[in-house]
Amino acid sequence: MKENLSKNILFNIVAILFGNALYALAVVLFIVPNGLITGGTTGLSLLFFNQFGFPIAIFNYLFNTAMFIIGFIVLGKRFALTTLISTFFYPTAFAFFEKTIGYAGMTENTLLAVICAGIMIGVAIGIVIKCGASTGGMDIPPLVLNKKFGIPVAVAMYGFDFMILLSQMIFSNKEMVLYGLLLVLTYTTVLNNVLMFGKSQTQVKIVSKEYEKINNMVITELDRGTTLIKAETGYLKNEYPMVLTVVSNRELAALNQKVLDIDSNAFMIISKVNEVHGRGFTLKKEFL
Repeated sequence: MKENLSKNILFNIVAILFGNALYALAVVLFIVPNGLITGGTTGLSLLFFNQFGFPIAIFNYLFNTAMFIIGFIVLGKRFALTTLISTFFYPTAFAFFEKTIGYAGMTENTLLAVICAGIMIGVAIGIVIKCGASTGGMDIPPLVLNKKFGIPVAVAMYGFDFMILLSQMIFSNKEMVLYGLLLVLTYTTVLNNVLMFGKSQTQVKIVSKEYEKINNMVITELDRGTTLIKAETGYLKNEYPMVLTVVSNRELAALNQKVLDIDSNAFMIISKVNEVHGRGFTLKKEFL
């Protein structure tokens, strides 16, 4: 048990380091060379860099440290520990890439740079969050406002990002602001998909007069659990228990075929579910 726990902790640390390095690489390769603007700590650092020539890496160190101290005081030790790695490793990774790779960039196509940066940043933040950590920086003020004044985190986060984007209009044209909004939208979309990756499943509801055979088939042949829900057909008023089950996306085709083999007139409702908890999914199966 302790060995597995140690492996999980080590894996999470490596993943958090990788996520922060990927984030820094996206900024060095695509955002700075193409003059893109964005929200968060990166957006603030770009503002100070373009307006005052303040080094991005140093700004990140100072700002992240300040936010870390505020988070420690207001949000507590537990939160501070989850942001500790990101707070100090991200600026270090950025400084390393800045010195070794520089700002030559990968492409001069602005739209391509937005897409690539958005994908990389979304994946990077997603990895860090899935490890139970935070990227620190501008993630902290919304959490502080939520705790002190009850302001929703998402609302505060979007508000800060919007203000940071607008502030960068000082050195960017209106078109770049639109690119900045597209960048935020891209990495937000990718982030959501990364967080849901591997968790989405398919829920199937089956109404059939052969419900007993279908129920046994799902349990014995597909090795999935079922729930029988009391139901009554609307037209003929037949009382057939509805078979409810959740399967993986790969199992859906097999389930569909097996149900039709039993009853070609079976009525099936198929829908996607974002996440499933319980035996066979988040917990190991137990055979009684």
